[in-house]
Amino acid sequence: MASQNRSSISKIMNNDTLQHAGYLAVAKTRAKVLKAFSMVIPMPRPLLFVGDKSCHELCDMIINEGGTKVFIVTDAVLNKLGVPAKVTDYLQANNIEYVIYDGITPDPTFKVVEDGLRQSKNANCDAVLAIGGGSVIDAAKMIAMSQGNNCQPKQLIGLFKARKPCMPLYCIPTTAGTGSEATIGAVVSDDKTHQKAISIDPKMVPLAAAIDPAIMQGMPPHITADTGIDVLTHALEAWMSVNAGAETDYYAASATKGVMEYLPIAYKDGTNIKAREEMGIAAHYGGIAFNKAGLGYVHAIAHQLGAHYGIPHGRANAIVLPYVLDLNRKASEKRLAILAKKIGIVESGKVGSSDGDIADNLIAKVRELLATVNIDPIVKGMQTSDFDSMAKAAAKEVSDTYAVPTYMPASGIKEILTRIKQASDKKEAEQATA
Repeated sequence: MASQNRSSISKIMNNDTLQHAGYLAVAKTRAKVLKAFSMVIPMPRPLLFVGDKSCHELCDMIINEGGTKVFIVTDAVLNKLGVPAKVTDYLQANNIEYVIYDGITPDPTFKVVEDGLRQSKNANCDAVLAIGGGSVIDAAKMIAMSQGNNCQPKQLIGLFKARKPCMPLYCIPTTAGTGSEATIGAVVSDDKTHQKAISIDPKMVPLAAAIDPAIMQGMPPHITADTGIDVLTHALEAWMSVNAGAETDYYAASATKGVMEYLPIAYKDGTNIKAREEMGIAAHYGGIAFNKAGLGYVHAIAHQLGAHYGIPHGRANAIVLPYVLDLNRKASEKRLAILAKKIGIVESGKVGSSDGDIADNLIAKVRELLATVNIDPIVKGMQTSDFDSMAKAAAKEVSDTYAVPTYMPASGIKEILTRIKQASDKKEAEQATA
């Protein structure tokens, strides 16, 4: 089946030779520019606290740095569950004021960020603390950057738009997913179209982050699965990137190994502190890796599934990932074989196998992991009439932003979307008759 998928996509790609040639030239030129930027632009990293009660160490840093009134950014579910209380109780015991803004939604829109910015400014807060997943951290980044630059979030969309540092910013991830606490980017969605806009600037990297496994214990299994596969996708796309290097390879390989080993444990037993901590570290390492090497078609297509059909980002990545691994397999087989050996995913007695065989083995292990954590491939409501615009948007995202091993025209992306729809329709039919 995998080889059939690869050959079908390759056939589609070969039908657009002239159009694809122009697209390819532009994309490769931009990839070289991005690589040059990554070599000369400093990539700051947050001070990292790891372990149970590391969130209290982070609070001590906020206090020692002179924070007196903290704007806590989170979402309504986490706030209702009392997750921020572990932090707010500690701040209160140390006579530090705080304001909680729990209006963050999945894939936050400009209005959501603007509302938070207004509340932070009105309350005269002097530090921002994100407690949540990737959406919360991205929103907190935009709030802190906007307040620090006295501007609106929309003015920060694009590359290096900020003139001043952001407000003191700190993060406590509650999911092991985006690694946003380590990256120079933040994503905000348009209020009407829900298309994603990206702000990229080293100034938005938090001063510090705490990977506290106790805070992550409450994640339900399906969110553990979705966010965990997001980590894996970051690592694999960074590893396969043309702009990968020795540094990004170290972090991408470490993140991949961490997910393959500990995601099944965290999924099965959410109270396992060791698994939660290791997944948190893997997410952070994945963020470091793609922060410099970039991502690829999995994210570009997943963003379209999220915008059009409301699929959570991690789940969308999980659905798309096998198709893009098939696409990249030929161009990346040597690199994938190196990764498989590095992290120990080589079947006994097959060390002498070809790079292609070892790469296939790694891809098979990824599929096994998706099955182990019960990733449901269904995308409800997919319409073929959406595919033209989705494919064009995904192709543009790749050509503008990523250095991928295999470029394909919009028709190739439409083929992947068609296969996702066919798999979804088949699965839905099976469930209906079960």
